[in-house]
Amino acid sequence: MTEPNERSEQSDEAVIGAGVGSSHPFAAHVLYEDHHLLIVNKPAPLLTQAPPGVPNLEEVVKSYIKEKYAKPAGVYLGVPHRLDRPVSGVVCFARNTKAAQRVHAQFAERSVRKVYWALVEGVVDSDAGAWDDWIRKIADEARVERAEAEAPGAKLATLEYRVLQRLDSVTHIELEPLTGRMHQLRVQTAWRGHPVLGDTMYGGTRAFGPAAELPRDHVVALHARRLTITHPFTKQELTVEAPLPAYWSPLLGASLAQ
Repeated sequence: MTEPNERSEQSDEAVIGAGVGSSHPFAAHVLYEDHHLLIVNKPAPLLTQAPPGVPNLEEVVKSYIKEKYAKPAGVYLGVPHRLDRPVSGVVCFARNTKAAQRVHAQFAERSVRKVYWALVEGVVDSDAGAWDDWIRKIADEARVERAEAEAPGAKLATLEYRVLQRLDSVTHIELEPLTGRMHQLRVQTAWRGHPVLGDTMYGGTRAFGPAAELPRDHVVALHARRLTITHPFTKQELTVEAPLPAYWSPLLGASLAQ
């Protein structure tokens, strides 16, 4: 594992010390930092955004910026994308409006590359492949269901996968979504008999991660491992990779859980 300020392929614009020079407790989660972007490793089960008074990543990152740069007033932070509450990994924030507009456009146009790691139940037989499904959001619920292509609200969900390791009744798999549908990776693995570990919402039966009293505080074995975008100002490709949470180690081993 590299140090926090070395976890990216840097653009020509110098990184201004990702997490360096700050005593803020979140500093160790900062993966990349310059005058336009701040990219972090989101802990689960923290929400990316939330109403006032509810702990969330956006407010934590704002407090980090405010403390590190001694900003007396409010902090601007653009949020071009989000991760589900029980999911960990790379999240990109924009530090000014122009950067926010440009990065948001990349997500809208699907020109970014997102790579996830997951631990799923059972053994995935094929080493690699692609999955296509039609899905739709369930009315008044924060979940989705499989649908026929012609069903109202149905949207095509496509991903590519690659098996990284087959363990005892568990598969370590790399997932790359080619569409950005709600809960896409979680439902597409589950529908093939391989729910993500810990994901009881979509049929998971195997516990994962730290014990939690409340259902909302449970985590799942899905991690946004790598994000590739075009830097909004230098126009160079920028790839940032997030180390896995420590609670993956019992299944993967310390050498792989990095």
